[in-house]
Amino acid sequence: MNGQDQSTVEQVIHDAIGWALTKNKTRLFEIMAHDENFFIFHPDSKSTIIGFDAFRALAERAWMSDAFRATDFAIRDLRLQFAESGTVAWYACLLDDHGEWNGKPSGWDNCRWTGVVEKRGETWVIVQMHFSFATDQK
Repeated sequence: MNGQDQSTVEQVIHDAIGWALTKNKTRLFEIMAHDENFFIFHPDSKSTIIGFDAFRALAERAWMSDAFRATDFAIRDLRLQFAESGTVAWYACLLDDHGEWNGKPSGWDNCRWTGVVEKRGETWVIVQMHFSFATDQK
């Protein structure tokens, strides 16, 4: 792992949420693993996403719609660790992510966000993400 990889992976993590501010679909899709092993666990078990095709369909249907508008986000306390091989990294942070659905505010505060990033060729992609809330937070 070198300093360039560290900066690149941190940017990938930020862009995984930040893409939405401008609806930069190209950036969103280029930083996610394009295979059936890609998955996301959301705080409710009803919205687990398995496979890139399912992720792309959700993005097109929900986040690219006129009903959705991202307003801001913050990533705090980012912890990033690289495997000895230098081709895998995992992260954990706290996430605030806000937007609007049909003009009504929505979003998450103090969401625990973890994930795994893998270097494929020269490109770092997210292969899994997990979002959760502390049990004492409502």
